[in-house]
Amino acid sequence: MSHRSPALVSTEWLASRLGRADLAIIDASWAWPQEKRDLEQEFRARHIPGAVRFDIDAISDHASGLPHMLPSPADFAAAVGALGIGTNSMVVAYDTAGLMSAARPWWMFRAFGHDKVAVLDGGLPKWLAEGRPVATGAAAPERRQFTARLHPELVRDAPAMLANVTSGREQLLDARSAGRFAGTEPEPRAGLRGGHVPGSLNLPFTDLLDPQSRTVRPNEAIAQRLREQGVDLARPIVTSCGSGITACVLALGLHLLGREDVAVYDGSWTEWALTPELPVETGKR
Repeated sequence: MSHRSPALVSTEWLASRLGRADLAIIDASWAWPQEKRDLEQEFRARHIPGAVRFDIDAISDHASGLPHMLPSPADFAAAVGALGIGTNSMVVAYDTAGLMSAARPWWMFRAFGHDKVAVLDGGLPKWLAEGRPVATGAAAPERRQFTARLHPELVRDAPAMLANVTSGREQLLDARSAGRFAGTEPEPRAGLRGGHVPGSLNLPFTDLLDPQSRTVRPNEAIAQRLREQGVDLARPIVTSCGSGITACVLALGLHLLGREDVAVYDGSWTEWALTPELPVETGKR
């Protein structure tokens, strides 16, 4: 897939382009159900001008028993077209955490063949800290035509990951915390086994971010953390997490290093841990 646009854009970059007809800004904030946040109300109270709300849980495969799995290409095209996003749109995703869930739609668009997509570095917190303009109220986008075609090379499922446990052809990099990876911390979703896919490596997604600004660390710092965790940047890589959201942050970081071929295990640990016949490993590696 060709890289036709930057994967990460600054607040200055976005501010200079507000109002452009080819620009589509999406608020892709996500929260755990137990947080009891009304993200739609938060969006209506304050968002970047021109933005629409991209609901990660709504734009998903509702027939799956797993959270926010990729929808079909037709369903994705219909959903994002209704948000005013067209085949020629330049999409910029942000979230209210700085960077946590915004990388999920970045990966989704790429998985459906749309490379003109980027993540806003620092997200809404950086935008607000700089005193940039905000808008209120509900978005009322005009429907556009969007074409989606799945690029399966960017997606992995459980059978592929089980085969990989034996072959070791691809490195599986887990974005969860060290405690969840080791099985020493409880999973936030009830009923899940602790631990990780055998043979996988661990790099918490937060390690890619500056702890104060929540902006993405420089490329060399990302590369250094990957090397420290045993990742070989010359070999195939798949990323995983709890349910396929923060795995996309790792995929974004690797993309910034030139690895545009990194796949995401969509079902991630939720699928793996809920399937009794799949093997689990605990402890650090």
